[in-house]
Amino acid sequence: MKEIQAISLEGAYLLTLPSSQDARGTFIKTFHDTSLQQAGINFTLKESYFSSSKKDVIRGMHFQLPPHQHSKIVFCPYGAILDVIVDLRKGSSTYGQHFAHELSEQNHKAYYIPEGFAHGLKSLTEGAVTYYLVSSEYSKDHDTGILYSSIGFDWGVDKPIVSERDLSFVSLGDFESPFVI
Repeated sequence: MKEIQAISLEGAYLLTLPSSQDARGTFIKTFHDTSLQQAGINFTLKESYFSSSKKDVIRGMHFQLPPHQHSKIVFCPYGAILDVIVDLRKGSSTYGQHFAHELSEQNHKAYYIPEGFAHGLKSLTEGAVTYYLVSSEYSKDHDTGILYSSIGFDWGVDKPIVSERDLSFVSLGDFESPFVI
C-alpha cells in the first residue's frame, strides 16, 4: 500500500493504493499482504466480488453476524462512491459512530474495515463499481444489516434508489450487537 492511515473509528483505515500511469493507461495494486501486516492488519482473503450501481443508489448498511463475521477491503475502480462505515462493536470507544469518505477511480483510496462494522455506500456516478475483498465467505443465514437512514448520517440525496431488503433492516438504535471488542 502506498499509504495506510488510521481514521477516527478504532481499528479502521483509509488506504491509498499504489498506482502508476503511462501511455497505455493505469496500473493499480489493490492488495499487498506485507504492507498490511507491517501496519498491524491481519487480513486473510476468502472471497472477492464487485457491484455496479446507478447514480444515487444507496447500498447498506451490510455485515455478517458471528461466526461468519468478516473484515473487508473496499475500493472503487470505476466511477466514484461515498463509502460509509459504522462501528457496531460494544466496548469500542467509537461504538455507533460513522465515518464517510469518497472512494474513486481518480483518488485510488480504499478502506480496511474490521470485523464488527456495518458498511454502505452511495454511488456518486452512473455505473460506479465497488470492489470487495472479504475475509470470510458469504453466509446467507448470517448476512444482515442496519437501516442506512438510522445512523445519523446525511446521505445528501432526496430520492435514493434503495433495495427493499436494505429498507427492511432494523435501525441502529434497535440493533442488539453481537460484536464485542
